[in-house]
Amino acid sequence: MTDNLTVSVLGTGIMGTAMARNLARAGHTVRAWNRTRAKAEPLAADGVHVVDTPAAAVEGADVVLTMLYDGPAVLDVMREAAPALRAGAAWVQSTTAGIEAVGDLAAFARAHDLVFFDAPVLGTRQPAEAGQLTVLAAGPPAGRDAVAPVLEAVGARTVWTGEDGAEGSATRLKLVANSWVIAATAAAGEVLALSQALGVDPHAFFELIAGGPLDMGYLKAKTALVLDDRLSPAQFAVTTAAKDARLIVEAGRENGVRLDVAAASAERLERAAAQGHGDEDMVAAYFASFDDGARSEGDA
Repeated sequence: MTDNLTVSVLGTGIMGTAMARNLARAGHTVRAWNRTRAKAEPLAADGVHVVDTPAAAVEGADVVLTMLYDGPAVLDVMREAAPALRAGAAWVQSTTAGIEAVGDLAAFARAHDLVFFDAPVLGTRQPAEAGQLTVLAAGPPAGRDAVAPVLEAVGARTVWTGEDGAEGSATRLKLVANSWVIAATAAAGEVLALSQALGVDPHAFFELIAGGPLDMGYLKAKTALVLDDRLSPAQFAVTTAAKDARLIVEAGRENGVRLDVAAASAERLERAAAQGHGDEDMVAAYFASFDDGARSEGDA
């Protein structure tokens, strides 16, 4: 990669931190902002310029990358950044924001002469840190070369889904993918909870399905986080998964589809968060199977 860009990263949570670090390692000039500055400070050791305001982050940037909690948070931060945005800059919007929010963000981009890319990512902490995310992207072909170095730095593959980011085709695909991830994770937690309730060693179940069509590496990976008490640091946090589950339910409802599993998963995740597991890995929804939310992993 030879193109050296100035990239603004707004939001340095689990994913944003990894993306900013990989962009700096790829040779780009990176300015990062986070609402809680202390969470961004470790990036300074990687050559990232940590700044105090969104406007300071985006001033003169070739590409703005947003990785925040949800659509309203993105819009609020971009409004703060607005006075310093450069006309013609590319905006890679990677927050899982929901279909309706994508339209609002694209409208903001048009109003400020930004080239808008709807670009959520598939992957959790480990692939993000390794630069091995899958980027789902929609945006104008004429502007893709300008953002390619950024997408290549944070991901192993880019899947183009459309030519107009405002249509939200990448976000739509991301919601479909996350509906599967959330359902599979909820099922993994319930398998452990039911095993415990019935006095069954969960490993007996894993052995039962091993090598067959019901076997799944994801099941074993997620249940191991509970069984081995490795829920922190989260690969994908309970609170974020709950937000995504609600976006999935809303998307289904708006399009005439009732998504009962996604709705139940959202409730389980929210219950686990209320029990104090919000910052743990999403499989900590396991605890929502118990009224006290306090079963130990070793009992599973």
